[in-house]
Amino acid sequence: MTGPVTFPAPGRIPYPGGCVLEPAPYALDWLLRWSADVTVGDRVYPQTPVAPLLQALLRDPAAHGITRADAEAARDRFLALAGPALEAEGGRTEWLARELRGA
Repeated sequence: MTGPVTFPAPGRIPYPGGCVLEPAPYALDWLLRWSADVTVGDRVYPQTPVAPLLQALLRDPAAHGITRADAEAARDRFLALAGPALEAEGGRTEWLARELRGA
């Protein structure tokens, strides 16, 4: 967890199984709502949904006291950490990237 924006890696996605839920869409939804303690500069956001905060950082990094490069690095780190968890459930990292691209 280095840099102006830090957060832990998401754990294993708690897919409940069953015939109603598809694992890949469930995993994507879970990752988009996953909460963790996030630090942006000197400010701590306890148990905050990570993806929406990253979207906010990408929209207006200066409002959060970071640079565009810092926000993009945080996005890239999230994709590197969460992408394999999504792919393990049959999803694609590109799905997460698309959710963060529109920010």
